[in-house]
Amino acid sequence: MRCEVVAIGSELLLGQIVDTNSAWIGQQLALAGIDCHHQVKVGDNAERMAAAIRQALARSEAVICCGGLGPTPDDITREVLARIMGAPLRRDEAVAAHIRAMFQARGRPMPENNLRQAMIPEGARIVPEMPGTAPGMICPVGDKIVYALPGVPDEMREMMLTGVLPDLRRRAGGATIQSRVLKTWGMSESGLAEILDGRLRALDASGNPTLAFQASGIEGIKLRITAKGEDEATARALLDEEEALLRPILGRHLFAVDGATMESTVLDLLAQRGATLAAHESLTGGLLAARMAAVDPQNARFLGAIVAPAGPGVAAAARRHFGADIAIAATHAGDRAGTVQLAIAGAAGERSASVALPGDLPRLRRYAVIALLDFLRLALEAGQTREP
Repeated sequence: MRCEVVAIGSELLLGQIVDTNSAWIGQQLALAGIDCHHQVKVGDNAERMAAAIRQALARSEAVICCGGLGPTPDDITREVLARIMGAPLRRDEAVAAHIRAMFQARGRPMPENNLRQAMIPEGARIVPEMPGTAPGMICPVGDKIVYALPGVPDEMREMMLTGVLPDLRRRAGGATIQSRVLKTWGMSESGLAEILDGRLRALDASGNPTLAFQASGIEGIKLRITAKGEDEATARALLDEEEALLRPILGRHLFAVDGATMESTVLDLLAQRGATLAAHESLTGGLLAARMAAVDPQNARFLGAIVAPAGPGVAAAARRHFGADIAIAATHAGDRAGTVQLAIAGAAGERSASVALPGDLPRLRRYAVIALLDFLRLALEAGQTREP
């Protein structure tokens, strides 16, 4: 089953409000196994709203409209839906009574224009949950359905979870979609596409699961596996199978899955070895310490960093200063712009490597942090850093 999202409100187009509703609705539809191929935004104009909703109905079996259900003259979603349904608007007295009761409970007089919110297209059903004064509506249009929800995020989410999603699942037959994100570092998007060419072709042929790329700056290149199954267990089994096939192809470039980060991966490796870490940050200026401390606030594994100009043996100096098992450092490498020297000092001595990183100084520093942590990760995984 396909369901589109139509976000309504001129303020969305003007950038006065960020449309977080559509993103959240998309996530919920995916978890429910409902395909969402299009999301659009449209201003408070009856003709353009009607055109957007009709276009969505032509492509999909269900549409979720979000916004335009308030009491003011520019809130015209109910009028537009009545026109699309070919039905008159009728006052729903139960909704009107609910609105009056909400104002009375707050000790405030009710403006008469709030009763506009009780006008419902004939043939539409009300979403039972109504946390605010705007009712959600379930509007049949031929053999298809339009759900109208308020734009207030808390109200929309409650109606979506308790009223809309159960109705959609019933109509769709109960499939579910699950996703998993594999995070990689050290290879370009095109390079990954090349080594994954065989899997991409196989997945294109099967159609389930699917694989998508997302370039994410210092978070690396993400590979999102998405699988559809008759239930969560079936979808997760497909994800497990695909991840098992991708891991040997990605090899050392794969550093984390889903919510894990480069920092949490390194800290886990240190914990497995009972080792502690320190850093010297001449180039990175404390950025590494800030990221590590956010994941290790008690300094159980990351003991601290020295932020000072670079000199010979800075990683070893940081190791001695903090009494750490391992220390790392990133420094400028000679006069070549963008070339960074990475160093690790441990009980077995020091090892180093140079990398070319992009961008101006702020960007170079951010990339140097992740490159340095990845250098340490690979050394720990390969057993090249020995602790006492």
